[in-house]
Amino acid sequence: MRANNDLALDFIELSFKLESGRELPVFTRFEGPITVTVVGQQPESLQHDLRRLIGRLRNEARINISQISAPTANVTINAVPRKAIQELLPQAACFVAPNVSTMDEYRHTRKTKQANWSQLRERTRLAIFLPNDVSPQEVRDCLHEELAQALGPLNDLYRLPDSVFNDDNVHTVLTGFDMLMLRTYYSPKLHNGMTRGQVAATLPHILREINPRGEAVRASFSTRTPIQWKRAIETALGPSSKNSSRRSAAAEALRIAEAMGWQNQRRAFAHYAMGHVLQHENPRDAHQHYLAAKRFYVATSGTALHQAYVATQLAAYSITQGKGQEALQLVSPHIQSARLNENAALLSTLLLLRAEALDLENRTSEAQAVRMDSLGWARYGFGSDWAVRAKLREIASLNPLKG
Repeated sequence: MRANNDLALDFIELSFKLESGRELPVFTRFEGPITVTVVGQQPESLQHDLRRLIGRLRNEARINISQISAPTANVTINAVPRKAIQELLPQAACFVAPNVSTMDEYRHTRKTKQANWSQLRERTRLAIFLPNDVSPQEVRDCLHEELAQALGPLNDLYRLPDSVFNDDNVHTVLTGFDMLMLRTYYSPKLHNGMTRGQVAATLPHILREINPRGEAVRASFSTRTPIQWKRAIETALGPSSKNSSRRSAAAEALRIAEAMGWQNQRRAFAHYAMGHVLQHENPRDAHQHYLAAKRFYVATSGTALHQAYVATQLAAYSITQGKGQEALQLVSPHIQSARLNENAALLSTLLLLRAEALDLENRTSEAQAVRMDSLGWARYGFGSDWAVRAKLREIASLNPLKG
């Protein structure tokens, strides 16, 4: 449930800015039926996940979209090695580009107006580049995020608790909120070339039609997220910074969150980032930050999946302390949430933690059954056998009985 006033503000911010903060001058989308095709060496799981996603886009977002077998389409999905993506954009797992269909086209146009989103006035041809040599879940997550951006909003907002349009990367499968945004995007009342003011004036009429319950909900008018907080979070969780820099950045994110008076998922995420930074050098302090993150997530609606991620950290700490029953209580409420959100990596992690907790409680046969159940999810979530074995070893190493 969202107030339509809040939804309208979210829509405007998502649709008229890039992730870099650059303003977009006009509204753009595809007009008419949209076609999608896949080229390159496809992973085995891709077609199944693509069919499911297209079905959801048709049924939930009411978008006229279909897959074709031609070499080019409105949206061409390029399945390429991860290395090819990182040679062009080192920090990207996958990306979408306008006015191109292939990797060669993008290489030639990437620094020209043709590939500049802010120069776009309509969408007719886009390319998605996703890795074909990673886990099935990572391929699917890229598919959801990049196809959503190819069709609709190009920005991310940290204030959204239940959306893939959020850089916290908690939700990786399109949510009900995302489908509502996309359905709004393809309302017949909107068209290419509309200005921010024109779209803002039209949104109340659209939302009254497609989300009538939102008329009766009180607006919360969430504050915007300062760019300084975004940069602090990116540094704290980034792979390339020194640990001292990451710790300082996490502290800055917490300071800003407190100064802004946030009591929502952004405050929680700052504590989560600090816990992540401190985890290896000071597990006890990290544990306190994870507890704080849990407290703020519990107080914020739409954060069940966030709470599941925190539960993995809290349960892991309990296992290292030999507290099997405590770990079981932490993990159990979140297994169904991970399943409903189709997050196989998270689900397998929760099940493996549950197995270690059962071992601590001398419930060995139950532990073995749970561990076996986790393997199928782990193969989808983590991919290759060596990655699955590494995850098994990582979780088992927490158990003090196993040295």
